[in-house]
Amino acid sequence: MKAYVFPGQGAQFVGMGKDLYDGNSMAKEMFEKANEILGFRITDLMFAGTDEDLRQTRVTQPAIFLHSVILAKTLGGEFKPEMTAGHSLGEFSALVAAGALSFEDGLKLVYARAMAMQKACEAEPSTMAAILGLEDSKVEEVLAGIEEVVVPANYNSPGQLVISGSMRGIEVACELLKAAGAKRALPLKVGGAFHSPLMEPARVELAAAINATTFSKPVCPVYQNVSGKPVTEPAQIRENLVAQLTAPVRWTQSVQNMVADGGKMFIEVGPGTVLQGLVKKIAPEVEAASA
Repeated sequence: MKAYVFPGQGAQFVGMGKDLYDGNSMAKEMFEKANEILGFRITDLMFAGTDEDLRQTRVTQPAIFLHSVILAKTLGGEFKPEMTAGHSLGEFSALVAAGALSFEDGLKLVYARAMAMQKACEAEPSTMAAILGLEDSKVEEVLAGIEEVVVPANYNSPGQLVISGSMRGIEVACELLKAAGAKRALPLKVGGAFHSPLMEPARVELAAAINATTFSKPVCPVYQNVSGKPVTEPAQIRENLVAQLTAPVRWTQSVQNMVADGGKMFIEVGPGTVLQGLVKKIAPEVEAASA
């Protein structure tokens, strides 16, 4: 079975999507529609902006979503997903690609999410760090003993877990995790503590937008971040999307479940190749490629 996976924040690069815009009239139309919906020319920033421009959450999230969804649309008849999943922000791309959300509604939600997250980040300085070479259970055990806000945020692959929390929480956690045997504890250059309780104001704001949006039954199961399990019911999809902002991304579990359910070929749709690398670490026996 073919599984299509969609990347999240961090996969952006200057020039992303320009080949699609220049080489495909449907893609160009979709990009221009996006400029109209957003009220600014995001294409200018994607094609010819600076790294700094693209690092702003309000630009990054819609830019990656657009690159991923428009690329999927240009695949035409060969795009026949039997299962989809997206990493964090990529879940919105996966839902649009699977027909659970319209392109326009998906973009509006992604932009609302980006703005709400930016606001939450500005309200309280916070950050994330990647912990390498330690078992998930050990990381969880160490974090449970810290009084500051610090939680597992992304279960990316065995031996790679991203944690999220307050500045002090991350500092303390990195020291303790290195002492507990982590090969590395790397603070990440991100705007805030995504997928942690510190995103609660953003979750409340986004919940209102999600609950006002129409969701349809997708053409195939979407393996959602919150549970790592396949979902097809619109009400459940909506609930999981709301929960996603403050809950960890269970990417390892999602890929393991997709493989258990027959996923043999994983195709990454969007900028970068990060997810292919993670898929190969989680399930070395499957194939992984770019769209």
